[in-house]
Amino acid sequence: MKTLAAGLQSHLDSGTTTLCQCWRLTLRSGEKFGFTDHDEALSFDGTTFEAQAGFTGSEIESSIGLNVDNLEASGALQSGALDELRLTSGDYDHAKVEIWRVNWQDVTQRILQRQGHLGEVTYGQGRFTAEVRGLAHLLNQQKGRLFQFSCDADLGDARCGVNLTATIFHGTGTIGAVVDNSIELSGLGAFADDWFTRGAVLWSGGRQLSIKRHRTFSSHARIDLWSTPKFTIAIGDVVTVQAGCDKQFATCRAKFSNAINFRGCPHMPGSDFVLGVAKHKA
Repeated sequence: MKTLAAGLQSHLDSGTTTLCQCWRLTLRSGEKFGFTDHDEALSFDGTTFEAQAGFTGSEIESSIGLNVDNLEASGALQSGALDELRLTSGDYDHAKVEIWRVNWQDVTQRILQRQGHLGEVTYGQGRFTAEVRGLAHLLNQQKGRLFQFSCDADLGDARCGVNLTATIFHGTGTIGAVVDNSIELSGLGAFADDWFTRGAVLWSGGRQLSIKRHRTFSSHARIDLWSTPKFTIAIGDVVTVQAGCDKQFATCRAKFSNAINFRGCPHMPGSDFVLGVAKHKA
């Protein structure tokens, strides 16, 4: 049960209210954006809540126990903070969401109704819909480590230790053609087939795409992407291409000389060993 401040409680008891909804998004970068369904901008806690930004929320589903409470936020891409490029670039992935009920005549009279994180975001034709997941969804996420053959570190992170800025692990290429889910680049002739498979293509603005396969031809390199780009790839773009890893011990040792930091269990007995039956030798 939520306890209301005396001022807000008195306002509700009056029978005539001037309430509105406010949403605050906090990105992983620390940026904060505010939106409100009121017809004028509001400010509190150091955040300005933009009015008429095309941001609305659905009904909030609440449940008893540890089930995940969900709602949806949707609207038009009217705000500069909600442009399609930022959505496709993943800037809003797992952003923290706070939903406030506010007296717009006196913003000190407010209460935090819900908080959670953005889940799946869909968009198209100038509109977006974002799933807002309650805090209970964090209980469904894996904690700790799993014992498995493959490595569970991300290439280049602190646990892996590989320096991706080393010349051997990245290259600079110029896009010469875009064909469906593939791009052709010049400038990568020094790298063998599959060197960049499972790696990433990085643009200077922070956008990136995951690589499905890398092949080398006499005049260019061809990069097949896992997904269709949601932003325009221009001929002549200069990009950085990072090496990829299949998370196998042999690759870690031969390609990256990093066997000491391998975060898997390559010698762990498999199911055949577990299900095997001991045999007596006469």
